[in-house]
Amino acid sequence: MSKDLEKTINELTIHEKRLLKNLKKSGNTNPEDISKETNLDIKSIMSAAGSLALKEIIQVNTKSEDTVYLTNDGLKYAKTSLPERKVLDVLIEKKKIAINDLHEILDSKDVKIAIGWLMRKKWAKMEDGFLNTNEDKSFDKGEDEKLLCYLLENGKIATSSLSKDSLNGLKLLKTRKNLINITNKKEHSFQLLDNGITILDHGFTIEEEATQLTHDDLKEGRWRNLSYRPYDINAEFPKYFPGKGHPLRRIIEEIRNIFLNLGFTESKGPIVDSAFWNFDSLFQPQDHAAREMQDTFYIKNPSIMGLPKEDLVKKVANSHESGGSTGSDAWNYKWDLNIAKQSLLRTHATGTSTRFLAENEAPLKMFSVGRVFRRETISYKHLPEFHQVDGIVVGDEINYQSLLGILKEFYKKLGFEVRFRPAYFPYTYLSTECEIYLKEKESWIELGGAGMFRPEVLEPLNMNVPVMAFGLGIERLAMIRYDISDIRMLYKSDINWLRNLPMKNGLKLE
Repeated sequence: MSKDLEKTINELTIHEKRLLKNLKKSGNTNPEDISKETNLDIKSIMSAAGSLALKEIIQVNTKSEDTVYLTNDGLKYAKTSLPERKVLDVLIEKKKIAINDLHEILDSKDVKIAIGWLMRKKWAKMEDGFLNTNEDKSFDKGEDEKLLCYLLENGKIATSSLSKDSLNGLKLLKTRKNLINITNKKEHSFQLLDNGITILDHGFTIEEEATQLTHDDLKEGRWRNLSYRPYDINAEFPKYFPGKGHPLRRIIEEIRNIFLNLGFTESKGPIVDSAFWNFDSLFQPQDHAAREMQDTFYIKNPSIMGLPKEDLVKKVANSHESGGSTGSDAWNYKWDLNIAKQSLLRTHATGTSTRFLAENEAPLKMFSVGRVFRRETISYKHLPEFHQVDGIVVGDEINYQSLLGILKEFYKKLGFEVRFRPAYFPYTYLSTECEIYLKEKESWIELGGAGMFRPEVLEPLNMNVPVMAFGLGIERLAMIRYDISDIRMLYKSDINWLRNLPMKNGLKLE
């Protein structure tokens, strides 16, 4: 016996051996007869047959047969006639029927059906609310009507036995709701191939095989007499896709954990906010371009929001108009309370920072993660809705170098090299933008802005110590982390992409 043949026989399961023996012994070729002979259930037989077919030992032949029969509605119409035929019979007699009078002929649910099929079969024309017969068309029974009568007389019919005309009628009946049912029955048969004949000619023994060694087998000594089924380490195995978090949610949680481990307190702010907190509290002038409709989503209901204490509002207004006691020239315009009350979808989460400063005392460290909204044209790198992480650190010893150090540490924990370049924001000075380097693209990518809050922001909030602030994008980090070239992929329900993403959260660029 050749090694290949010996290996093949040794790898046969007990069910596969029983199936092969039965094919030779009784000549049964269908699973139902084999089941009676071997007492194996159909599922086990088909599983064994599929495995033998993959090994090219047998061939599994499948014959599929469709059967058509009438539903209760189909029986009703077959015994009487289709709705359009009922209307046509009256039309032939009267030549003309008002559409409103069809309810006297048909049930209300059949009126639309009758009109639709009269038009489709070109049996009638509709003019000024009336139906008129189409004299140019034959009114003989169609193939669909003939098939209804045939099914009424014969019951269930195999579609393979239908004539060409009847098959055309079947196509029409398929387009109608609940007139016919079609069931499919598959019959399987097995055929020995040359490899199977060779194996049977050589012969084999059938004995129970152990697939695992139990504690009782060892304890009672049964393991000495057991026949063990060999394992094929090259055999195919099913893929399992365990539940896991969405990649965007995973990187958000990673960012949260980094800041929590750095001693930050997490805060949350409202998605729908007032222009006061989103713009005015950040010393952003009321005529700034970012406030225009092309950048900001304003809310119609409610169109205005409540403002904080009057004292704080007055201080913010004074900061805009004259700079307060900061010595600043400020924006030198008349601040408008009504503009500050406008409600909007927040364009950044930095309003959460100023709100936190107004409610707490130094020293403190705070961060927030949440969705923000801007009127961006949807493209491979822009969305009107995305996530941002904002934060502040407040204390006597805080300075610009402290800001850069914290941001370096943050990006280092994510596995990125970061650099800073000068930038401008209305509410910070000094200001910087953060960039990370991608080796495979040999380029730097901008991910967010940061800086030291200006005195005009801090004075109305009663803060007399330095405050560093940052606002960093998350979607771009996720794109780099998961090697995505289109930001929209993060929001698509692509189950294959989600399944094949690695489970490990801490992937890092080399």
